[in-house]
Amino acid sequence: MSVVTVIIGGGIGGFTVAKELRELQPEALIKIIDPEGTPYDRPPLSKEVLAGTRDFSDLGFIAQEWFQDNSVEVLEDLVIQINGDQKTVTTRGGEKFSYDNLVFAVGGEPRRGATTGFDNEVMVLRTKDDTQRLKDACVPGCHIGIIGAGLIGAEVASTVRSLGGDVTLIDPMPVSLIPAVGEEIAHRLHDLHQEHGVEFIQGMTSGVESVGNKKRISIDGHDDVVVDEVLLCIGITPNEALAKSIGLECDNGILVDEEQRTNHESIWAVGDCARLRKSDGTLERRHEHWDSALQEGRAAAYSIASKPAPGRSAPWFWSDRYGVHVEGTGSMTEEGTTYLRPDAEGRPEVVFRVSKDNKLLGAAAYSNSMAIRAARRMIDREIVVDPEKLVDPTVHLKKLAR
Repeated sequence: MSVVTVIIGGGIGGFTVAKELRELQPEALIKIIDPEGTPYDRPPLSKEVLAGTRDFSDLGFIAQEWFQDNSVEVLEDLVIQINGDQKTVTTRGGEKFSYDNLVFAVGGEPRRGATTGFDNEVMVLRTKDDTQRLKDACVPGCHIGIIGAGLIGAEVASTVRSLGGDVTLIDPMPVSLIPAVGEEIAHRLHDLHQEHGVEFIQGMTSGVESVGNKKRISIDGHDDVVVDEVLLCIGITPNEALAKSIGLECDNGILVDEEQRTNHESIWAVGDCARLRKSDGTLERRHEHWDSALQEGRAAAYSIASKPAPGRSAPWFWSDRYGVHVEGTGSMTEEGTTYLRPDAEGRPEVVFRVSKDNKLLGAAAYSNSMAIRAARRMIDREIVVDPEKLVDPTVHLKKLAR
């Protein structure tokens, strides 16, 4: 009898498990259950799809025929109950399925917190439906308030401006993304908001309420702001309820080992909902990035197939705003020294974090993807670097990565 693997969730993590597992176990029965149906790519939602340059139908990870050709069943439904002893899942539609292996790829929900109005007066951006609602509001001349100036907030601010709308961007921090890209790159990215006509307000939002057909945002220490719609972008909360219901250990994410296996031997977790617990018991922070979910999905598939997984690469992420492409790899917060490589005009272009023993820990770049590819290779290979060469614009980083 064929082994059955049920994957709950169709993001990049869940899809990667299915794709890799199909190659590793040609005869396995694989089922993906997701309320949105066929797996699709989410990063374009805040950029190309919102801008209207890309259609919802163009977001699939792979041609639709692949699922049928590779006998990967996709069910558009929501898992509402799991019986860990009997190894069954039950869906909202009333169907019950047995499994040998179960994968949680359930992601997270937009964080709302307890602030007045965050529960019902704001929009969030996580799904196609969310994007369509925001898209309908982003007409020329609109005024959108965005709470949270992280990656998604900044991307949406850029997109709304390109559509002819006004934006007020609100965040309690004076500059966002410093832990992710370093202070120099973060400041350069932050300055783009003002350069492109976005009003930035540093402050804590204390409430959002409807005033006629408008929304009023109350900000501590600042005048209220009245806008057409409000988008909340303050991160996500991992979906843990279903995992907790069957006794999986959770702590701001479903706890997993290096193979993405939970405390239950036949259950794995990948993507935004998963959090690594190292062999010494220490917990890493959750990685809420596309590439991390892909690498975790691959590791889970190999674990399910009882095969040694390929080595993982350093964490990597990207974002786009105002025509600028930013990338980061590794960690910019570990103990070490920061080194800056300037561009031709002397502005910060690539920032490196280097350890005491001259190993590269992390890097971030302003519109320089080649630098990040080289930096990621240096991190993966644990190459000893010369900081003077890292910051010298005449030295090709590709050579340093060999």
